[in-house]
This record gives sequence, C-alpha cells and structure tokens, in this order.
Amino acid sequence: MALSAHTAVPQAVNLLDAGSLLSAFGALGIALVLFAETGLLVGFFLPGDSLLFTAGLLCVPGGDGSARLSMPQVLACAVLGALLGAQAGYHLGRRGGRALLARSRSRKLHEGAARAEEFLERYGHAKAIVLARFVPIVRTVLNPLAGAVSVPARVFALWQVVGGLLWTVGLVLAGYALGSSVPDVDRYLLPIVALVVLISLTPLAVEMIRRRHQRGTDG
Repeated sequence: MALSAHTAVPQAVNLLDAGSLLSAFGALGIALVLFAETGLLVGFFLPGDSLLFTAGLLCVPGGDGSARLSMPQVLACAVLGALLGAQAGYHLGRRGGRALLARSRSRKLHEGAARAEEFLERYGHAKAIVLARFVPIVRTVLNPLAGAVSVPARVFALWQVVGGLLWTVGLVLAGYALGSSVPDVDRYLLPIVALVVLISLTPLAVEMIRRRHQRGTDG
C-alpha cells in the first residue's frame, strides 16, 4: 500500500490516539511520533507503545487480501524514527539537557528524569539504555540525560540501536502476530490497545508502589 494513500490529514487528529495518528499520517506518522517521543523532551505524552502495536495489527491483510499499512514501510519508519530520535535526544542533552529540564514545569517529566538517573546508576549504561525503551516517559528523558551526564557516544549509539530495534520491531511483530491469529481483530482493537497501554504503564505503577512502601518503611 502506497504511503501517499495515508497522508491525507483529517480535520482533527488526536495525538494521544494511535488509531487517529495512523489514519491521519500512515507509516510516516510513526516516524514523526517516535522521533518526538524519544528525541524531544516535549514528546513524553505520545503513545509510542500502542502506536507500534496498532501499526502491526493494521499490517495484517483483510478479507480482500490487502492491508491498511505496509509492513516494510511501518518497520522502516518505526526504526528510523526511534533511532534518529534517540540520537537527537542524546545530542540535545550534551548541549544543555539539564538546563532544559530544569525550565520544564512538568511533574511527570521531572519524575521521569529521576527514574532515568536511577536506571543509569542501577543497571549501568548498556542495560539502562536498552530497558528505558520499554518504559514510558523514561525513554523520553533518558536519551538527553545520557548526553548530559556524558555517557560515551559510542556506547550510547550501540545500545540505543539494540534497544530501539528490540522495541520497535518487537511490538510491531507482536501486533501483526495477534492480528494474524485472531479473526476480525478490528472488532477488539480498542480493548487491545487499552491493554497494551496498561501493560506499558505497569513498570511505572510498580515503581511508584515501591517508592511509597520505601518511604513508609523509612518513616
């Protein structure tokens, strides 16, 4: 399916809704969203996980043998957006990421920065960079933070590519696998996407519970 077939933008696009984004921008929208989510501190609210999973679902051919999205285009745009975004975030951090973060009034962004620092201290550079891809908000903040704390450029580039490939390709293929195995999966698209979002937020919820428990113990 040609990419141009998906570039007509409707009157209103819901940036928080994966289906709306894909309907408006097609595979190109995946690249733009992932670049913003992983490279710009303003993209922490974007639905990266559900976008990738939904895109995989929409790559499954329908009854007429055609799919709404092309798998090669989806994978190419997802990988490019995620990898280029992470590198952009890293260089943003090296040029003053902490100052930019300090000027932000977003509580979620500051909490994400604290978790990103904890990731780097707890797991080390390589493991933290890979794991951060799978944690909302943290994947937005860790890349600039890695640049700000002078994680070696080669180390960052290597492991952000590993993490980026695992995250993007893994979620797209997971969506495709589910869509291929469940007849008329479109009927269940909304609850499936809601479940993906819930699962993606689980690490944050677990961490919040752990911190509250720790504060109660310390008190």
